[in-house]
Amino acid sequence: MTEPLVKPKKKNPVERTRLATLPPAARSRAALGLTRAAAEGRFEMQVCAECATVQYPPREVCGQCLSEHLNWKSVDDRGELIAITTLRHSNDLYFRERLPWQVGTVKMVAGPVVVAHVHEDCAANSAVRLALKLDRSGQAVLHALPEKDTPNMNDAPQMRESTCDPKFRRVLISDGKSAMGLALAKAMLDAGANTVFLGDPTSWKRVAAFDKLTADPRVQVVELDVTDTDSVKRLAASIGGKIEIMLNTAAYLRGNPGEGGILGRKDVILARDAMEVNVLGLMRLAQAFGPGMCFRAADGSNNAVAWVNVLSIHALVALPARGAWSASMAAALSTAQTLRTELRGAGVRVMNVFPGPIDEEWEQLTPPPKLAPSAVAKAIVKGLQDGLEDVYVGEIAEEIRERLRDNHKAVERELGQ
Repeated sequence: MTEPLVKPKKKNPVERTRLATLPPAARSRAALGLTRAAAEGRFEMQVCAECATVQYPPREVCGQCLSEHLNWKSVDDRGELIAITTLRHSNDLYFRERLPWQVGTVKMVAGPVVVAHVHEDCAANSAVRLALKLDRSGQAVLHALPEKDTPNMNDAPQMRESTCDPKFRRVLISDGKSAMGLALAKAMLDAGANTVFLGDPTSWKRVAAFDKLTADPRVQVVELDVTDTDSVKRLAASIGGKIEIMLNTAAYLRGNPGEGGILGRKDVILARDAMEVNVLGLMRLAQAFGPGMCFRAADGSNNAVAWVNVLSIHALVALPARGAWSASMAAALSTAQTLRTELRGAGVRVMNVFPGPIDEEWEQLTPPPKLAPSAVAKAIVKGLQDGLEDVYVGEIAEEIRERLRDNHKAVERELGQ
């Protein structure tokens, strides 16, 4: 069984900080279908539309009948570990610094025989389940996991490398006074975070739940206003080298549905304020904290691992009733995707969260279903523990995602009614 992770001691400042290296990242265009599935926490492979043969590795034509009609579908993730070995030497720098490393061969119930990274709690000739995980280069790899979860399973070094578990890590929440920020702080503490830095953009404003939370010795309040470049830079100079997970909850949403379109407004003040927080605030945080996280991306078991942006499903398709805000969400998503590309070079994962309407102050007139902030926080923790890149939360978000894949024009027209 996996030994539980031990809370790390304070680092000796004269010791070398291991610089970030990445596993091999070359993939074919067909293989990026696995990456898409892994990014969303799905287990999908190509299935031939003609003979129903499951394909692995991904390819352009069926290996059985040479048909070109290969569709990505969910398949049975069960299998048998028929061979296992432990690597103790590697010519690849990434794996050389992380040896020993277990790999093995799995005969899938669905048909293919695959080579996978093997969890240390798996035994040869035993039943296993396969999972698609994103490695530090952002590409999908197969992991063989025990048939049922084992104690401390995510504490294994291989899992620590392929996930972003908050356990014993230090977290910064950019807006700790919002309903979303408070819920996330509680969820991170429950998940075993070592320290939660709570950003306070309005020190003059009293919030009872915030004051109660700060009584926890693991919580530290820090002044942070993402609209103020000096505020962001001052905080980064103070704690930038300590942050291992960034949770960007700073968001600007004002007005009731129907009051935030384009033609009906006589100014651009609402749009400007939304861009200032949702887009430029993200840029300020990235410029101040990103370099430090990149530097510590391989710093032992408690390295910097993840940047989380709490966006909205309307970052993918506009809600015309809130056109200016939707535009800011779309711009924030574009910024986050650029940030993902830049942080991927160090192996830091950018996770974008797309919830439906959240039950908070400015959603009073929005009809149900609405999400409790605690439900979104729980989904974020689960996404970090699974190492995801895109997390869709709630019935509305899931429905819009599926319908966008099916007919994006229908979604556009219906949201405009």
